[in-house]
Amino acid sequence: MKVFRITGTFQMGRKRHQRFVKEVAAEDEARAREVLLSDLGSKHGTLRRRIAIKTVEEVPADKVESSVARAKAGILS
Repeated sequence: MKVFRITGTFQMGRKRHQRFVKEVAAEDEARAREVLLSDLGSKHGTLRRRIAIKTVEEVPADKVESSVARAKAGILS
């Protein structure tokens, strides 16, 4: 499994846009986007159309910062 770092913004309320950077473990880029949309939608109650993804980049195993993504991807230490 690969780890992707996704950056972007999502709308909180009527005017406020919150930036985010999230690392997600997934098989490919399309699945990583889907996991992110699902996660932000459930945690913050925001609709998918209010989430703007700016970049999706694959992260090398030695540069992964998120312990959750590291565990899901099966990366040791």
